[in-house]
Amino acid sequence: MSAASLASSSEEQTASSSEEQTATTGPRSEEELDLLLSEPSASALAALERLDSDVVILGVSGKMGPTLARMAVRALDELNSPHRVYGVARFSQPGTRDQLEAWGVQTITCDLLDRSQLASLPDSGSVIYMAGQKFGTTGSQHMTWGINTYLPALICERYLNARIVAFSTGNVYPLAPVVAGGPLEDAPLDPVGEYAMSCLGRERIFDYFSRRHGLRCAIVRLNYAVEMRYGVLVDIARQVHAGEPVTLDMGAANVIWQGDANAQAIALLDHCAAPPFVLNVTGPETVSVRRVAQILGGMFGKEPRFSGKEAPTALLNNAAKAAQLFGYPRVSLHQMLQWIADWVQNDGASLDKPTHFETRDGSF
Repeated sequence: MSAASLASSSEEQTASSSEEQTATTGPRSEEELDLLLSEPSASALAALERLDSDVVILGVSGKMGPTLARMAVRALDELNSPHRVYGVARFSQPGTRDQLEAWGVQTITCDLLDRSQLASLPDSGSVIYMAGQKFGTTGSQHMTWGINTYLPALICERYLNARIVAFSTGNVYPLAPVVAGGPLEDAPLDPVGEYAMSCLGRERIFDYFSRRHGLRCAIVRLNYAVEMRYGVLVDIARQVHAGEPVTLDMGAANVIWQGDANAQAIALLDHCAAPPFVLNVTGPETVSVRRVAQILGGMFGKEPRFSGKEAPTALLNNAAKAAQLFGYPRVSLHQMLQWIADWVQNDGASLDKPTHFETRDGSF
């Protein structure tokens, strides 16, 4: 069964994606998985080949940061570049800092909201900004706004002369008709809920510094990065495997292999501009939650159960522009499903952090 049956994209798009996938056999361990997630793409290598400074990654200890940082290190090693990769975070999770150091990332513990600590960070002409807060917003809105909107202003002041690739989210778009294929980058923004509103605030801060002070930046509207331990497809797979009902309230989604999202973010260093360059980063398909559950059920030999009913709208974005720039993702949707099913069946590691992608009211 091809990936085309999962989505509204054309057969030609799916074929192109399948031809570019990185491997037919999925990773069997976390070590193999992290290696696959950090494989540099041609576009990432091209961007890093033109570096004129070290790379600073702010908020490196999240779900994507470690493998993105490792990808940058591997690319610079392949290019025989003298530049280093600095990974900056509070490092509240044990083991993350040691793992990054083992991969060649120069780590720095820093509370980015502390101006004195921020001032002590290395200068750089190339910054990737990944700091943010989503889960825990409800009941702690002040902290979410502080991290998602106030902190970007501090970063813009500190690295005003750098190129900054800033992570945002497709949550800044309103719920869109599933049949329309998702909003393009120039679509009206109408975020649902305080988390999404604070993310729009983050974008507006970068936009202000870019237009007012000439800051060169690129804004990454991401929906949703997936690997075997975390992501929308993992949520669905674990529910189907456990015999739990799959919620259909958010009946469609966009997903992208995390390694491809990492590579596109690094490649965007070449596209930073004033005013900001904005890019939707996701896969080419509008993915049916029901259909994914059915395909995974076939792989598991289980009949999926469902709750709720598909609404005519969903939180989506359209990655046509990204595909034009960087080509289709190297790992196809169907390949991700095969790998995830195998991983779940073999009791592979999990971050145990549901995405709550099915949330429609913006409360996280």
